Amino acid sequence: MQMQKGKQRNRRRKKRSCFQRRSGDQTPWCLVRSCRRSSGTMEDKRNIQIIEWEHLDKKKFYVFGVAMTMMIRVSVYPFTLIRTRLQVQKGKSLYHGTFDAFIKILRADGVTGLYRGFLVNTFTLISGQCYVTTYELTRKFVADYSQSNTVKSLVAGGSASLVAQSITVPIDVVSQHLMMQRKGEKMGRFQVRGNAEGQGVVAFGQTKDIIRQILRADGLRGFYRGYVASLLTYIPNSAVWWPFYHFYAEQLSYLCPKECPHIVFQAISGPLAAATASILTNPMDVIRTRVQVEGKNSIILTFRQLMAEEGPWGLMKGLSARIISATPSTIVIVVGYESLKKLSLRPELVDSRHW
Repeated sequence: MQMQKGKQRNRRRKKRSCFQRRSGDQTPWCLVRSCRRSSGTMEDKRNIQIIEWEHLDKKKFYVFGVAMTMMIRVSVYPFTLIRTRLQVQKGKSLYHGTFDAFIKILRADGVTGLYRGFLVNTFTLISGQCYVTTYELTRKFVADYSQSNTVKSLVAGGSASLVAQSITVPIDVVSQHLMMQRKGEKMGRFQVRGNAEGQGVVAFGQTKDIIRQILRADGLRGFYRGYVASLLTYIPNSAVWWPFYHFYAEQLSYLCPKECPHIVFQAISGPLAAATASILTNPMDVIRTRVQVEGKNSIILTFRQLMAEEGPWGLMKGLSARIISATPSTIVIVVGYESLKKLSLRPELVDSRHW
């Protein structure tokens, strides 16, 4: 009898303890703990977990990365060529816009005309791998001093661009001059000689011819023409893109249902970040292209000439082509890069992640 009474008293105590109030709180404590558990689960699902360098299987990361980068370059190169021609032309002397340029190049040179300089440009695969490696390693280094994702993204993005541009600029200079070649006329400083024996080796023949002309005109320095302008374009672009990318992804994760896959947020955030960065850095991109293609030596003089000839709107030339090319390419890059990191995740960490 006494044991039964003791059990009843214990049950009443547990019931009372469940409904005890914390100071100033009117919510039953057991419900508070239950809510905390459920909200913690929801937070975990909404929180977009960033895969850091130490979480990756490096062999998988590089093998998959090269294949992914090559596919992306094939898909976006025509728009890169169009953007370059739009930025170099005087006013609207040849093309009236992105679509007009696409049609005219296709009619004049066929599909191969949209891929002029592509073989040379594939060497930028090296700079692409250097970029992602520098980005991930810099994030790891900065994490020792700051846990802010914005700070890590800003510093890592700028550092990665500095390393990549040091490799890319000489390749860009050659490929841009090849992009400027049109049947019967030239848009840039150099004109490749015709190949009387046919088209079999024309791509490599043109490349060698352009390299010789650059060396003859400017020496080795000619391959780094526009280097400073490139740094002033791409370092801010990269430094701005990564923080905006993570910012947009985080905001979308709050707006969308918690069941929505993270890759959807990331696929939308990439183009939004690219458009933001393109608008902010396009003026410098126009100047960079003119410095490299027209052989100018001064960023300031190029800016003044552009303003005198075309006014402030000249600084926005090629912006639509840049955004159009950036939108699909950034979706592919973001989905590809995030998927690449997931595929390259070390086996013991796979089950611990929510996607």
